[in-house]
Amino acid sequence: MVEVAIFVEGQNGLNWSNWKRIARATEELGFVGLYRSDHFTNQQPPALDSLELWVSLVWLADNTSRIEFGPLVSPLSFRNPVFTARMAKDVDDLSNGRLTLGLGAGWQAREHEMFGFDLLEPEPRFDRFEEGVEVVYRLLREPQPVSFAGEYSRLQDASLLPRPRRSDGPPILIGGSGWNRTLRLTTRFANEWNCGFRSPQVFARLNARLSALLEQAGRDPTGVRRSLANTTIFGRDDRELRRKIEARGLTPDRLAESGVIHGTGSQIVEQLGNYQAAGVQRVMLQWLELDDLDSLAALAEAVLA
Repeated sequence: MVEVAIFVEGQNGLNWSNWKRIARATEELGFVGLYRSDHFTNQQPPALDSLELWVSLVWLADNTSRIEFGPLVSPLSFRNPVFTARMAKDVDDLSNGRLTLGLGAGWQAREHEMFGFDLLEPEPRFDRFEEGVEVVYRLLREPQPVSFAGEYSRLQDASLLPRPRRSDGPPILIGGSGWNRTLRLTTRFANEWNCGFRSPQVFARLNARLSALLEQAGRDPTGVRRSLANTTIFGRDDRELRRKIEARGLTPDRLAESGVIHGTGSQIVEQLGNYQAAGVQRVMLQWLELDDLDSLAALAEAVLA
């Protein structure tokens, strides 16, 4: 069966109180991991609580013992890649090797404008991202001092000390569904590829493309984990499910067309099977009901068995 983790939106009402409860529940209920987005705010008002990513992961690393975790994903538009690499190797060490470092280029214009970050147009944005991923990769993986001269990043005989306890540092996850640049960057630097909010059919096509690129590059396609983050609407029975769907102004047909994972326990298990057949190895179920741990427990009982 596909591995099942939980994914929360860090800008959608997350605070210390519910973060601690969700983290402990995720571990106790048996999910394989807990992941979270790295945003300042949502695309549209109103503003809600937003817990800073790396601060929250430090707490998680030191207050859980089993679950894997990490950002889905941390935009390199927010932070110098040197700081991202440095924080990642220290958090990974603190957790005894449970961090996956998810990296992204950034996409949400509103938060960049609000807080003064330069998002850039798509082409230079990805140029910056590609440079940043290489900087992170080399600082974590290469034991000798690193020099790098790019348009957006520069290093001169730079080393991060102490070296990561894991010889290659925390695994790197690249998030995105770009047919060319994203998948090629995954082929060069990533241990995991995460596709967000796509149907099994779309995932299967992208997955086949990634396997072909890995083979062309001389890498074993099985050496890169394939994961999916997707919206999830769970109901303990049909009545509760209908209420939750209607509260979002949606219909079951629209959800099915868009590939949203939704249903009662048995229906979600069936949909997870479809994703597994498409090549997904781990699913991060987006959990928006941050204060409803009873439903989270019911979800675990329904899908983890």
